[in-house]
Amino acid sequence: MFKSIAQDISSSFDYGNMVVKLIIINVAVFVLTALTEAFFPVFYMSNILPYIALPGDFMTLIYRPWTLITHMFVHSGLWHLAWNMITLYWFGNIAGDLLGDRRILPVYILGGLMGAVFYIVSFTFLSGIGVMALGASAAVLAVVFTAVSVAPDYVVHLILIGPVRIKYIGLIIFFIDLIGTRSGDNTGGHIAHLGGTLFGIFFVYLLRSGIDISKIFSADKSKFIKSNRSPLYTKSKLKIAHKAETILKKIHPDTENKPISLKVDEILDKIKSSGYDSLTAEEKEILYQASKS
Repeated sequence: MFKSIAQDISSSFDYGNMVVKLIIINVAVFVLTALTEAFFPVFYMSNILPYIALPGDFMTLIYRPWTLITHMFVHSGLWHLAWNMITLYWFGNIAGDLLGDRRILPVYILGGLMGAVFYIVSFTFLSGIGVMALGASAAVLAVVFTAVSVAPDYVVHLILIGPVRIKYIGLIIFFIDLIGTRSGDNTGGHIAHLGGTLFGIFFVYLLRSGIDISKIFSADKSKFIKSNRSPLYTKSKLKIAHKAETILKKIHPDTENKPISLKVDEILDKIKSSGYDSLTAEEKEILYQASKS
């Protein structure tokens, strides 16, 4: 049984998109830390957690710089993990479909780092802030607000509520974190969440200005050079159109002579108005292949 489970996880990691990979990593870290905490609680709290969670004290951080990354993969409980991973799955796939899978990891990591900066600053200048921070919330919210900023009218279907545009979900999340900074309960965490939120919005703003800071994770030497063309609306769409044309010819060799760019626009508009689930299998295949670029 365990061998079969391991094979399933390995297959999902090898062939899944970046959202799936991040979820697998987060779940794996949670399983390891939860087991250690359950069977060796004192050892975990004194010898492991302080070295993987983010310290608020800057002098401590100097000697544990890796915690800037590790903290965004560590969770304090099952519900903490579940909420972050469900949110990442929903909004990460939206962002990946519209902006390309390669941008998910940079947004996640950079958003988590921005949240870390907000937390450390709050710990330094405010009272009542916890001495350690952990969790993927800031990183996940960076992904969430990247999706919200790109396609605010994208519709998702919520249980018991029905179709909702993601801009309203984003507004509720932002409101909760904003008042949470004054509640005295996890104030530092809510401030870190706002850091991730603002990064997601800023990331899309830069894309619209022709600057793609996700290229910091690539070997592209022109990553900081501003282009007159927005990678959000020009470069990405051209890539999608090119791949869509190839895929459409394979699926329907006798496809109508409508410009491929218009077909792509129609698919993206359909997602924004009716949600991803409204796409046909052929439309999903076109968008999936295009997002892998």
